[in-house]
Amino acid sequence: MINYAFNWLFAEKIGVLIRRIGERRSLTIEYSGLIIVFTSYAFVENAYLAAGLFVIDHMFFALYIAMTTYFQKIADPADFAGSAGVSFTINHIAAVVIPALLGLVWISSNAAVFLIGTVFAVCSLVLSQNVPDNPAPGNEVRVGKTTTARGGEQSRA
Repeated sequence: MINYAFNWLFAEKIGVLIRRIGERRSLTIEYSGLIIVFTSYAFVENAYLAAGLFVIDHMFFALYIAMTTYFQKIADPADFAGSAGVSFTINHIAAVVIPALLGLVWISSNAAVFLIGTVFAVCSLVLSQNVPDNPAPGNEVRVGKTTTARGGEQSRA
């Protein structure tokens, strides 16, 4: 109920925050917070503290909207449906496979599961730093931009 109330009360404000500070900074806040939360999950022993971490976890996850706004800024509107379908499929596969694999890890160490989550969050934080200040078609990334050479060939800039 707390998570639902948070989203209901603050979703619009989170959208305004993302518009004001940009997608890269929003994702940086999200992933940095998740690194702290996941690491804390690994070592928490108090049920109330764990519940508090769950609420904080969900609050950080609300910043994931920045991923959607980034996609909307860089993608051709004609590609939205296809790209969204592929994205949904990949996320669904990951949402089934990763928990199943981590369930096997859980048998040995529940702390290890959350520390693996921390590693995922660190990887996401590093990758999010490639989001440009002003994403747009042709300005999708900060490093590794693809430019069109003569003759229609693509080269790495």
